[in-house]
Amino acid sequence: MRNGNEEMRNAAAGAAAEGTGAKEAEAGGTGAKEAEAEGTGAKGAEAEGLRTGIIVGSFNPFTVGHDNIVTRALPLFDRLVIGVVGDQVHKPGMPPAEERVRAIAALYADEPRIEVKTYYGLAVEFARQEGARFIVKGVRSVKDFEYEREQADVNRMLSGIETILLYAEPQFSSVSSTMVRELQHFGADVSTFLPRKKITK
Repeated sequence: MRNGNEEMRNAAAGAAAEGTGAKEAEAGGTGAKEAEAEGTGAKGAEAEGLRTGIIVGSFNPFTVGHDNIVTRALPLFDRLVIGVVGDQVHKPGMPPAEERVRAIAALYADEPRIEVKTYYGLAVEFARQEGARFIVKGVRSVKDFEYEREQADVNRMLSGIETILLYAEPQFSSVSSTMVRELQHFGADVSTFLPRKKITK
């Protein structure tokens, strides 16, 4: 009987351990569900029929020219996502992406249709993640147009995602992030070229 009782106790202990393992596995599954839930924002927007567009760039810094393109693109969409490049392969001296995201997000804090996020990799992959079917680009010159036309063709071939080109208004056609950085380097006042926080009425 003693051996029989010991076997029963061992079996019970084994079953309890298996139950604990199952609970741990279930807990792990919950974590996976939470991670999956985090990625449902774009899917939810797409399911709700929201027309989503993205505007991408390094935005170092975000200028009045960028702001003008965002303002003009917003009426075209229900949801506009500003994607801030996180990769620093070609521009190693850039401020951290998080810093640039915070600065831009502060400008549009009162506009619920605009979201600002960091992204890595291809713009078309970011567009897919956000449920966007359009990439919006600003064009200041013929040189810009030729470059963006080529990019648009490649993006369409890769993903079917279309590009919308908005031409810069005359007063912004010479404004660029590079110019602003150079002026900052020499201590010039660049406040004219940097947008202010939007105030909704």
